[in-house]
Amino acid sequence: MRLGRHELTLEPRPALPAVYAVLGAVVAILLALVLASVLFLSADAPLFAAYRTVFSYAFFNPHGVLATAQRSIYLLLCTYAFLVPLRAGLWNIGLPGQVYAGALAAFAVPFALRATGSPPALPAGVLVALMVAAAATAGAALGGFAGLLRARLQVNEILVTMMLNSILVWLVAYMIKEGGPFMGATAEGESFSLPPPLYAPLLQGVPFTALLALGAAVFLDLLFAKTALGYRIRAFGENPSAARYGGIIPVTLSLFVFLLGGAFAGLAGYHYFAAVPGVYKIPGNYGYYGDLGFYGIISALIARGSSLGAVPIAVLFAGLSLGARFAQGALRLPFGVDYALLGLLMMTFIASHVLYQFRLIWRRVEAQAPAIAAEMSRE
Repeated sequence: MRLGRHELTLEPRPALPAVYAVLGAVVAILLALVLASVLFLSADAPLFAAYRTVFSYAFFNPHGVLATAQRSIYLLLCTYAFLVPLRAGLWNIGLPGQVYAGALAAFAVPFALRATGSPPALPAGVLVALMVAAAATAGAALGGFAGLLRARLQVNEILVTMMLNSILVWLVAYMIKEGGPFMGATAEGESFSLPPPLYAPLLQGVPFTALLALGAAVFLDLLFAKTALGYRIRAFGENPSAARYGGIIPVTLSLFVFLLGGAFAGLAGYHYFAAVPGVYKIPGNYGYYGDLGFYGIISALIARGSSLGAVPIAVLFAGLSLGARFAQGALRLPFGVDYALLGLLMMTFIASHVLYQFRLIWRRVEAQAPAIAAEMSRE
């Protein structure tokens, strides 16, 4: 960008130690909180009381901590759904659709086995395991469809996954609303509620899916760092032409990463609709949870492809979104404060990410020779 006799350019920065990335993230958080103070002051809310309400509910209140943990699990699974294809240079934007597919498949198990009201014919543990498997399979199938089109026909995966999102939104509406097969007994635009025997096992109030999410973080980092398959995925993502020359098969690889990513998104659908205490159904505002899945994309980008690095980011996003929503009601703040706070946090994180990889150069532009300037003016 040129300003008078000076120009501002963005140039690649030499590799920096990882500690600079951590410092950049801390500065990004502080800057987002400073900017968010404008929201609180514009609503005549006491500034320190607002921050205290946000953080105390999200990270110190017993109910808030549980809610933060449950939302963090959801965001982590969505993060993996985007992160795995990203390491192969592919973009999985279909997180909401795959989440809905997983939720529908999970609820299809008790519906098909007539275990929604009467005592289940199979042991509850078996049914829960079937629900988890069905959710992962449905998410993988939807993701794999996009991966197959990309691998075989070179169809843009972003367009395909976005169209699948729209299809699944309407499919959920058909299934749970008036006259739908999964419609609840009250006919209030929600699905049937799971019977208590099918509630997911809890560990200190947190669904067992927390173990899946944390175990997957370790598994994925080891996969990409220590295995030949992970090396092939990374090689394909960094240079597809060289990877093909080296014998890597793009079709198989593209399909694999989308299958695995879709399976994680399907598990996220099972987690939030079938495992979180107090939900146990597909609610009428299911679209909110689908949109929430997009924060998994931001978490994966900020974590720079590290699944373990995404854990604290997901916890932060989950806690601040819940804390800001709680403060909105407690302090009578304007609607949408939680979205605004997350938006500010995303912008400052992305700015820190850019400045970690690039540097701003402000330089003076040398004056052009008179003859060249005259020649350019004639043109």
